[in-house]
Amino acid sequence: MRAEIIAVGSELLLGQIVNTNAQFLSTQLAEMGINIHYHTVVGDNRGRLLDAIKIAESRADILLFSGGLGPTKDDLTKQTIAEHLGTSLVLDTDALQFIEEFFAQRKRPMTENNKQQALVFEGASVLKNHNGMAPGMYYKKEEHTYILLPGPPKELEPMFQYEAKPLLAKQVLNNRMIYSHVIRFFGIGEAELETRLEDLIDAQTNPTIAPLASDGEVTIRLTATGETEEEAWDAIQKVQAEIVNRVGKYVYGYNNDSLPLKLKEMLINQKLTIAAAESMTAGLFQAELATIPGMAQALAGGIIAYNEDVKINQLGVDPVIIDEHSVVSGQCAEEMARKIQALFKTDIGVGITGAAGPDNHGGQPAGTVWIGIAFQDKSYSYELHLSGMRNTNRIRAVKFTIHYLLQLLREYNQIDV
Repeated sequence: MRAEIIAVGSELLLGQIVNTNAQFLSTQLAEMGINIHYHTVVGDNRGRLLDAIKIAESRADILLFSGGLGPTKDDLTKQTIAEHLGTSLVLDTDALQFIEEFFAQRKRPMTENNKQQALVFEGASVLKNHNGMAPGMYYKKEEHTYILLPGPPKELEPMFQYEAKPLLAKQVLNNRMIYSHVIRFFGIGEAELETRLEDLIDAQTNPTIAPLASDGEVTIRLTATGETEEEAWDAIQKVQAEIVNRVGKYVYGYNNDSLPLKLKEMLINQKLTIAAAESMTAGLFQAELATIPGMAQALAGGIIAYNEDVKINQLGVDPVIIDEHSVVSGQCAEEMARKIQALFKTDIGVGITGAAGPDNHGGQPAGTVWIGIAFQDKSYSYELHLSGMRNTNRIRAVKFTIHYLLQLLREYNQIDV
C-alpha cells in the first residue's frame, strides 16, 4: 500500500518549527511495509489544502494529516476534508466531556470555539487524545483511508502508536504481528555496507532490510511479520545472524543503543576506569560520555590540553616527542594517553590530537586526527583523515575514539557482538 503524509501549518512553511512528525510517521509506516512516496506540507489555506488532498488521492491509498485540529480559525483541516469527502461533522460527546474536564481541572473558562475540537466525521473511528484536547480520526471511504492527527508531537506520537496503528495494522496486515529490530554500525559507510549485503537486500522479503545513514553512523532496520511475535522475531534473527557474520566487526549495538552507552556498559561490566587528555576535541569526548547516567562510576575526568604549553607543562608530554614527530602525530597521542592514565591512576587513558580545520595544524592537513589509547601497560594509536567541517570533524573524532575503545575492549575480553 502507498501512503502520503500531509502536514498542515503555515509555521512549517515559514521554518518556525521542524516537521519531526513526518519523520516519525515515515518510520512507523515503513515498519509496517507501507510505502511512503510523498511528503507534502501545506499552509493554513482551504484552497491549497483541497488541492493537496486531490493530488494525494491520485497517488496514495492512505492519507495521513498532521495539524489543524485545534480551536482557532486557522485550524481548518477536518472542516476542509469533510467538505471534500461530502461527510458531516458531528459532536463526539466523549471528546467534549474530556475537553470540559480539562478546563474544569485547571479552573480555566472554556471558550465556545474549543467545542469545535470535539467535532468528528460522522462514522469515523475516533482516536483518543490522552495528551491534549483534540481527538484524531480514522476514516475509510471507498479505496482511501484518511487518518487525522494533531500537530504537537507529544500528542501525535502516542495517538498514532496506540490508537491509529492498531487499526491500520488490522487493515493492511490482516491481523499478523509486526516486529522491528535495529542493528547499529560504526566505522563503515552506508555504500560499503550495502555492497557487502547486496545479495541479502536484493532478495529481501520477510524481513525487509532498510539501511540508513545518520551522523557518521549507519543503521539497518529489519522488519518482519508473522502469525505471532515469536515467528516474526525468528525470521529477524536468521537474517541478523548472516549480517553479523559478514560485518560484525562494525556492529556496536542494537535498537536504542548509542556509542557512549555501550562504552559505559563495557567499562562498568569490566570494572574499568577511564580519563582523557583532549586537544582538538576540547572536552567533547568527556562531555559525550557524561550524557549517560551513571558514567561517574567509570569516568574519572581529564585535561583539556588545547595548546602546546598545557600539553607539556600540565599534562607532562615530553617536548622532544612534539619536536620530533609534531603535535599532531600518533606518538603525541599515545604520550597524552599514557600521561593522563598515570595522572588520574585509571585503567585507560585517552589522548586526542588533530587538525580540526579549516587550517593545517602541526604540519598536518586539516582533518588529520590521531587517537591514542593507553590500556594497562600498552598503548595504541589510530589515524583518521576526515573531510568534514570543523565541528563535524570534532564530533566524528569523538565517535571514532569510542569505536576504537569498544573494539579494543572486545578483543581483550574476547567478547562477541
